[in-house]
Amino acid sequence: MKADVLIVGGGIQGCATAWNLARAGASVILIEKDHVARHASSVNAGGVRLLGRDMAEVPLSKAAMEMWQSLDEDLQGDTGFRATSLINIAADEVDITTLKAREARMQAAGFTHERIISRDELRERLPHVHPSCRGGVISKKDGLAIPYKATNAFRLSAERHGALVLEGCEMTSLRRVGPAWLAETSAGRIEAETVVNCAGAWADRVALMIGDNVPLTHAAPMLMITARMPRFADPVVGAVSRQLSFKQFDNGTVLIGGGAKGFADRAANRTRLDYAKLANAARITTEFFPIMARASINRMWAGLEAYMPDNLPVISPAVNAARAFHAFGFSAHGFQMGPIVGKVMADLVLTGRCDFDLSPFHIDRYDRKVL
Repeated sequence: MKADVLIVGGGIQGCATAWNLARAGASVILIEKDHVARHASSVNAGGVRLLGRDMAEVPLSKAAMEMWQSLDEDLQGDTGFRATSLINIAADEVDITTLKAREARMQAAGFTHERIISRDELRERLPHVHPSCRGGVISKKDGLAIPYKATNAFRLSAERHGALVLEGCEMTSLRRVGPAWLAETSAGRIEAETVVNCAGAWADRVALMIGDNVPLTHAAPMLMITARMPRFADPVVGAVSRQLSFKQFDNGTVLIGGGAKGFADRAANRTRLDYAKLANAARITTEFFPIMARASINRMWAGLEAYMPDNLPVISPAVNAARAFHAFGFSAHGFQMGPIVGKVMADLVLTGRCDFDLSPFHIDRYDRKVL
């Protein structure tokens, strides 16, 4: 099999890259060792969040947020996106001080999408929040989507534009031979001019095949969802300094996250839950929202996710090989950036440049500098 571009990894970054390349006329083969959206791109909480981003990510995240507004129409598919707003709650005056300091930094950089809200406005927007909470910060364009739907919307649209998606296709080797990359896979040999590494928790292994080394780790962020409850929260909810994250869907169920991590077994391709941490996440949720004390947990799960030491992703050309690119290590907050990362990767592949400063995301940013 031959293609202009081989993409390794069928998460939202890989599928969005395939869509952008295929509709630009490139021939694309995407391989996924399991099935599309099997890991981080379907088991995440589905937050479409600009609020609270690292300053280096804000330009990319802002561009992604604009894309989300019309993404269903552009993909001719259903991503499940709803702009509900997102509020991070300030539990005390220390949190308010933190928010004011961040507001000053954001405004100095020209960013105005985050707005501090008072205790009264917090209570107006979230009537069931604990009365001791002091206020918060809101981003009105933020919201939620359904990760499995969104990732597969990119995949299906990419296929309509001619991309070939091979599921259950594991890559065993990758080498550069002359002007081409040769990948040995369980579906046979694939030859491509360019390779894009979107392999998530396994991306460090693909990077080594390309010739780049990266300090990637992996973990298993956990989630749980309740049975249906009366409607009590329209915005997506987080907290300034506590592990609180939840959203209520239209059917009344509540998805609870917060960043608690289970046990990740990458070699066995599976995860295991840490029930003590899940119980703590549930306790924190009820402290902020006493109404949640009556909730019944319906299901709990975890997914494999890739993390970089600084919690910023790798979005860059390869350092030690030609015609190779990386997009991975999104550290449990990459779902929202999927649309723009796909465009950036396609731009890099097709033109060698993009509209953003990618220096904070280079794969070699941890290499020792020799003066």
